[in-house]
Amino acid sequence: MPIALLLAIGVYYLPPVKSRLIDLRTRMVYFINPPDEAVFQPEGQPDVNTASNFRPAFTATSLPDLITPPTITLTPLPDSVILPDIIYVDQHERWNYCGPANVTMALNFWGWAGDRDDVARVVKPGSNDLKEDFIQRGFPDKNVMPYELVDFVNQQTEFRALLRHGGDIELIKSLIVAGFPVVAEKGYYELDYTGKIDWLGHYLFTTGYDESRAGFIVQDAWLRPGQNLLSDYRIYEEGWRSFNNIFFVVYPPEREAEVLALLGPWADDTWANQHALEIANQEIQTFPGGNDLFFAWFNKGTSHVQLQEYADAALAYDQAFFIYAGLNDEERRRPYRMMWYQTGPYFAYYYSARYQDVINLANTTLNDTISEPTLEESLIWRGRAYYMIGNTQAAIEDYRAALAVHTGWPPAVQALQELGVQP
Repeated sequence: MPIALLLAIGVYYLPPVKSRLIDLRTRMVYFINPPDEAVFQPEGQPDVNTASNFRPAFTATSLPDLITPPTITLTPLPDSVILPDIIYVDQHERWNYCGPANVTMALNFWGWAGDRDDVARVVKPGSNDLKEDFIQRGFPDKNVMPYELVDFVNQQTEFRALLRHGGDIELIKSLIVAGFPVVAEKGYYELDYTGKIDWLGHYLFTTGYDESRAGFIVQDAWLRPGQNLLSDYRIYEEGWRSFNNIFFVVYPPEREAEVLALLGPWADDTWANQHALEIANQEIQTFPGGNDLFFAWFNKGTSHVQLQEYADAALAYDQAFFIYAGLNDEERRRPYRMMWYQTGPYFAYYYSARYQDVINLANTTLNDTISEPTLEESLIWRGRAYYMIGNTQAAIEDYRAALAVHTGWPPAVQALQELGVQP
């Protein structure tokens, strides 16, 4: 019996076996508790009666406080550019390695000698009990945020990275023409376990474009094969929109002035966030409903968060969640993974002193949209809100739970230290 038990444990930890068992467990959890049926109801929900598509009082042609980027074309862009010497890196044989794979490609392009596991040691270290078992240890951490990847480049390598919201296709083309590939975060729709189409987030290393085929050349770390694929401009932009057109570019420090010049007005982070807000306001006027309108309102909230306008952000997110609750699309279900990738609502509600909304949103995200409550960002924000309403013990438990997902995570370590508790 002891030998049989040891063999069973060993077989369980074989990656193909464990992957199938996890898939089976997830299917069972999602069958019993469908994640797309989970709806967060903010206490500050807007009073729009029965109106399904609430609009702000302004129109897209009258936005006096927002800025439109200047049109500056020094030289016509070539019809096609494909950057050479791309070293393709996939995310397979690892858990949730999209972020590490993409930033590794961006760094390898400039000559960095590291690999995806070098990135993961820092950005998704998993459990201390599995320090060198990269196949297993990264499983709980479902997503690596863009700022974590940018921080890795700026703090752990000799290269630099710059992150902005509100990008556009022509800007990416200009960067590529000058020899700077771009990492964009975007959404896409894929068949899930039940045969329905679900929304997920994904990084995409963008290394060229071809006007004759109307698309970007991308390196997709998930697909097989994933090298030098064509991503239609329309599809690329549609997916990018669900992440507020966020992107980052990696470059050698001696070329920073060149990158800033290519960015033009986007070099100013405040301008970029105001521009992203303008895009969201225009799209709110444009989209009749559905997921696109939800994304537009969510992006409006995200842009306000980036501008530290938290009360305005909270109202925008209220409207986004109101629209979300009314989504009923047989082909494209609710994007229930949204809070796995974007945490702006936590900032907005917390800094608007709406602590119960932080807790309720985290509960919905952790208990109803994921098979196990392993999102460290949701855990730490719920902990912060618990502390603010006087439940210190619940806060400590959430901080420690966040550290179980992401060992040594500075925000959780600091939160515990501030309470005089050992991590």
